[in-house]
Amino acid sequence: MSKAINKIKFGPAGNSASFYAEGLKGTENTAAWLKLRGLTAFEYSFGHGINMGEAKAKAIRKAFFDCGIEISAHAPYYINFANESEEEINNSCRYLTDSIEKLITMGGKRVVFHTAAMGKETRAEVFNRTLKNLEILIKRLDEKNLNDVYVCPETMGRISQIGSLEEIIEICKMDRRFIPCIDFGHINSREKGCLNSVRDFNNIIEKLLKEIPDKAGIFHAHFSKIQYGPQGEIRHLNFDDTKYGPNPDYFIEALKNFDISPYVICESKETQGEDALYMKTLYEL
Repeated sequence: MSKAINKIKFGPAGNSASFYAEGLKGTENTAAWLKLRGLTAFEYSFGHGINMGEAKAKAIRKAFFDCGIEISAHAPYYINFANESEEEINNSCRYLTDSIEKLITMGGKRVVFHTAAMGKETRAEVFNRTLKNLEILIKRLDEKNLNDVYVCPETMGRISQIGSLEEIIEICKMDRRFIPCIDFGHINSREKGCLNSVRDFNNIIEKLLKEIPDKAGIFHAHFSKIQYGPQGEIRHLNFDDTKYGPNPDYFIEALKNFDISPYVICESKETQGEDALYMKTLYEL
């Protein structure tokens, strides 16, 4: 059993359908719902924009602090650091720094983001421009004194997106604040079902330990089963699906092989809380 059992965090991205079925609403109520079930993390989505007021953010902070639940956030989906427009890069920097500042008010310090989308250029050209534009982001983080945060570029599920495991590792070498968000469902979708054994998951964690050893022990993880096609990800599923992977049992068994303490965020469709608890319970066996 890993020594990190008391440090690893499990929780959902957003609220399960059962949360709303109980008549609950409002993220302030999420913390107590999670605590009752023994979960210890939650990811809030700014995916479609940052529209939260200061009072709301502070109310969420108090609720999550009182319940001992760690909160992270996902920055807007329309961030794209491969854009050639200086204005659009400035916008992407602003969307991300605004997400970080709002999350800090909410009491969190991990923000996940999608790095870039491909166009008609070669992958190498798009990736190199992404790296160049991320240097601008790093300067903005410094200017705003956003130092006590983790900025988490995410592995992506479609071939048309920058976000292979290797690309995310290279990005994370750029700045001490960059730690990877390893979305195992995305990797499995991108590679057409590559995660079929405990060994397959071990290989990913071992690669992180080799390439970015200072960050591998605290990486951010997304996990869900995902339907995929020729171009990669199609849609998120839940653990009841028997056709698509990856298998959470293999993932949890792999986690037990290492003394690491990632945040494990479940993105199952509608049952993310229940499926997060399944993984936590399995880890503690």
